[in-house]
Amino acid sequence: MLRSKSDRVVITGLGVVSPLGCEPESLWQNVQAGKSGISPLRALPAAALPIHFGAEVHDFTGDIENYGPLDNQLKRAIKKNMKVMCREIEMGVAVSQKAIAHAGLTPSSGDPQRTGVLFGCDYILTRPEEYSDGAQHCRDEQGVFHIERWPVDGLPKVNPLWLLKYLPNMPNSHVAIYNDFRGPNNSLTVREASMSLAVAEAYDIILRGGADVMVVGSTGTRIHPLRTTHAVLVESLASNQADPTSMSRPFDESSDGMVLGEGAGALVLESHKHAQARGAKIWGEILGAGSAMVGPRGDRDFLEMAISLALGKALDQAGDRLPASWHVHAHGLSVAQCDASEAGAISQQLKRLGVSAPVVAGKSYYGNLGAGSGAIELVLSMLAMEHGRLFPIRNLKQLRAEAHWQPATATDSAGDAFAHIAYTGQGQAASLVIARP
Repeated sequence: MLRSKSDRVVITGLGVVSPLGCEPESLWQNVQAGKSGISPLRALPAAALPIHFGAEVHDFTGDIENYGPLDNQLKRAIKKNMKVMCREIEMGVAVSQKAIAHAGLTPSSGDPQRTGVLFGCDYILTRPEEYSDGAQHCRDEQGVFHIERWPVDGLPKVNPLWLLKYLPNMPNSHVAIYNDFRGPNNSLTVREASMSLAVAEAYDIILRGGADVMVVGSTGTRIHPLRTTHAVLVESLASNQADPTSMSRPFDESSDGMVLGEGAGALVLESHKHAQARGAKIWGEILGAGSAMVGPRGDRDFLEMAISLALGKALDQAGDRLPASWHVHAHGLSVAQCDASEAGAISQQLKRLGVSAPVVAGKSYYGNLGAGSGAIELVLSMLAMEHGRLFPIRNLKQLRAEAHWQPATATDSAGDAFAHIAYTGQGQAASLVIARP
């Protein structure tokens, strides 16, 4: 049975695994110092690819020490299950455990039946080596592969648990089991919009009294043998540069494509009453959420329409609770047409409200982390509010003509709230408004 509805939802814990640090403060310090997470690729044979650079997380190896402070029982449980976790799932579990510890949640903090987990992922691709032994057993003496031999000679050589390593519902499943969280549990696979949509769903669950606490995260990678190959074939990627840190250039007239990366992030959401009762530090409060899906419609810019609708809904839901001073955290993909659409949508909404707000773009520092991008960006903007200042859009020299707004500078105040934008190239868009506590 649902309890009485909550009227406020707050954020009490942050967890990150990113190309610029695996703790919130190290991420913040590196961004403040203007550092880039883009460097030569190590995890892939770059010589075989037209792209030679990406944003890898070198500090995350999957070792149990990468999961934050854990008691011995949790360490044993996670180590036991590492054999059924691919890298994306490992990162997702790690950021969740980090966020739980950061929030100060303990088994005695609340009712496990009113604590849930919601996670966003990309679709997770199997790595080719999962099938290598099986494929080898289907070759003849001349090395020719015979597919008809696969059922008898090949398939038995594949690890029978291989699928568990790649299911997108596994991050939330693992986290719930390890921590005995028995509340609402779900997973979303909406590419880069996944985190914002997961936060919005968790926000609604708490508002309607379905849970007191929700651990919400997202994890993703574009650095993967098959995922990177697919991106090379169908996505607009940045051209190689002598200085790879200049490759991601959101909203600049010279931008020529995205940079591929990997990462994950998680937040702990609580009803304000629950957080207050246990004396938790509050990092932000959710004021509004909006989403939209607009497919291609003739000559109309469907992506600009979707972004504008989602951002407008979130701002309208915030209403008069939106502070006078706030900033926009843009998706900032660094793909020319996408940047033009987003720049136009931000311009529309700021003009509609008759306000001015500085704009930042985390991807200028680390590229596109897939579903993990949104989580890292939410953490960055909350850290900006905590520290009282913003960070400029890296590599921005000539702002696009569609952008009738001011990019942030290092001396700009972060204000008392921010609006975050996330979208996919298929026209799905989501936005959140989060305020300083």
